[in-house]
Amino acid sequence: MNKFKKIFASTVIAGLVVASCNDDFVNTSPLDQVSETAVWTDAALAEAFVTEIYGGLQMGGFSEEMQASLTDETSFTHPGRGITTITEARSNPADIGWGQGTSATGNNRSFSWGNLYVRIRACNLALANLASPKFDNTSKIADRLKGEALFMRAYFYHQLVRVYGGVPLVNRPYALGEADYLAPRNTMQECIDFITKDCDEAATLLAGRSMASGRASQAAALALKARILTYAASDLYDVNTAKAKSLVMGAFSKPEVLAVSSGSRTERWTKAKAAAKAVLDLSGYGYALNLSAPVSAAEGTQNYMNISLSRNGGEKEMLFGRYFINAKQEDGGRQGLFNGPNGYHNWAGNAPIQHFVDDYEMMDGTKFSWSNPDQKSNPYVNRDPRFYASILYDGAPWKPRTADVASKDPANQIQTGQYELGNGSGTKTAYFGLDTRKSTVEDWNGSYTGYYMRKFIDPSPAIVDQNTWQQVPWPHLRFTEAVLNYVEACIELGEDAEARTWLNKIRFRSGMPAITESGDALRQRYRNERRIELAFEEHRYFDARRWMIAPSTLGRKANIITILGTLKPGKTVSLYKYDRDNYNYEYIVNELDPGKENRTWLDKMYFLPIHRDEMNRNKNLVQNPGY
Repeated sequence: MNKFKKIFASTVIAGLVVASCNDDFVNTSPLDQVSETAVWTDAALAEAFVTEIYGGLQMGGFSEEMQASLTDETSFTHPGRGITTITEARSNPADIGWGQGTSATGNNRSFSWGNLYVRIRACNLALANLASPKFDNTSKIADRLKGEALFMRAYFYHQLVRVYGGVPLVNRPYALGEADYLAPRNTMQECIDFITKDCDEAATLLAGRSMASGRASQAAALALKARILTYAASDLYDVNTAKAKSLVMGAFSKPEVLAVSSGSRTERWTKAKAAAKAVLDLSGYGYALNLSAPVSAAEGTQNYMNISLSRNGGEKEMLFGRYFINAKQEDGGRQGLFNGPNGYHNWAGNAPIQHFVDDYEMMDGTKFSWSNPDQKSNPYVNRDPRFYASILYDGAPWKPRTADVASKDPANQIQTGQYELGNGSGTKTAYFGLDTRKSTVEDWNGSYTGYYMRKFIDPSPAIVDQNTWQQVPWPHLRFTEAVLNYVEACIELGEDAEARTWLNKIRFRSGMPAITESGDALRQRYRNERRIELAFEEHRYFDARRWMIAPSTLGRKANIITILGTLKPGKTVSLYKYDRDNYNYEYIVNELDPGKENRTWLDKMYFLPIHRDEMNRNKNLVQNPGY
């Protein structure tokens, strides 16, 4: 035995002797855990417990595979990840698809039944133990924590409800040894009532409190209530309307699980309107909504950037967000990498599709049309100013290229087309843009659609590639959503003048002219306005379903743009840059290769299936229709 082994053996033996002589050894508390009793008798530990509940929010909507790619906003560039399982209507109880934890980064559990119920249990534990605080509550710490737990429980339940329909409502922490843990699904009405009650109680407990960024607040609770009541009044959540518009919904034996049958829709829209107005009446929120005329196009773009980046006053829009700091490098700070152009060494993950680009109006408020020769020949001119803050298109100015690419593009313009180089009167060669899938920078990460996402990406030149992070928060709830919910309720109640007043506040901030329509025409303008204003914010997936327009929107084949730049006669170009003096540009719209993604719609997709493992665990569950 060498010297080291002798020392080690002696140390172990000595330790065993000491342990055998010390009866307290077996009663030593673990150093990496805190007992439940200790947590709820210490205000700081109780605070830590409630803070951890927010972990259920993960990265907000900033996963590598964004929910936008389940919709007619974007298409996911890379294979797999459960995206096409949903967009091609292949979801089933064994393979639900996106949102079940299938993300390459492991963060994408937005739709996970199990993950959401784990967090609901944590909320229930907090509420049970905070009912009679065992620590000094003179500063009402327990009341605030209760308010936060109630809000988070409401938030997690609202996620379950809008994905699966009515779910089992559990309002207490189950204990070991109970006779039965098998709860049936509650009705949609019971779920709506439960969520709104939690929101009301949370709003009362959090009223007047100054909350840190990223924590629940009175405003967040009221906004969540307004959202769920807006859903409850919508087509999909009304039994008669849902049955009339969908054979699958009409054939379901338990319609009360998915839709509301009691009361009138007028009553429901009235409640939704009142809930949204309660948010609008709060002071200190909202950004640039006091205008009586449109701002300039440049101001409109800047206003929208301020909101999406949550800075320069735009942070007043945020009612509840997921925040990120450089000190803790999380995937939520890598949106530039996930979605930026491959010519900047980024991954092009969620690429806008042509259907979405086409829905941005012209500056005068008219629809864009490929049948208009001027618009067809120059489609990125005079569009809604929010377009320029949301989409990177061919020729768009962007950040300085990285050092290894800078010499290829000193103009710093997005290149998503195929262009000619050489002499316009002689020999020509084909050149593929730096941000295409035939790029000389990275040919595997390029967009298939011809576009890249700009919204939510910090424009700072210092944040360029995968080695840099950003601090842009994700908006779970923002003030303008509440405004739009109010507008929608007013339209459905026939209060068109009030709806236009508030809708035009949003448009004036964006530099767009007033809407003047009434009736169904106003409804359609509103829906497009909501689509543009809330782009990529995880609304379109649910809006298209609750309005029951998914067959004609989400069910469309994704389309793309092909751009060809040909040299004008006599022009010589050896290093490409976007320049209409040198080039004629042609824009051709095609469908995305069905081998990449072949979108379709089946009515079963109005609600996702409950996973078979959950069905096997709980015999009292009823599966959703179509599965």
